[in-house]
Amino acid sequence: MAEGWARHLLGDQIEAYSAGLETHGLNPNAVKVMREEGIDISQHWSKHLDELNEIDFEFVITVCSHAHETCPVFPRDATVIHVGFDDPPRLARDARTEEEALDHYRRVRNEIKSFVESLPEALTS
Repeated sequence: MAEGWARHLLGDQIEAYSAGLETHGLNPNAVKVMREEGIDISQHWSKHLDELNEIDFEFVITVCSHAHETCPVFPRDATVIHVGFDDPPRLARDARTEEEALDHYRRVRNEIKSFVESLPEALTS
């Protein structure tokens, strides 16, 4: 969702990539709630960090605690920033209905949007 927001809101200012330490596939609920905002992330895919090792990142933003705790050292001079968001799939596990599960995704989607809207200024402070 973060890559989708970054490309949608700031595609002319920053080049956004999303990758992780593990690949899990694209979450259909994330696709659904982003589509509600008019953003199609259905063509995005779960990438491993190794797939982006040729990119000279200026900033790396981790958005979950697992990535923050285990984030590798980047060989270049990337500034690593952690912005923790709740994990929607984990929250949705205990949902009693699909709508309740989607509400978790919507809340996190909106929190991510607020963060992305603060970029790139937030990166320099």
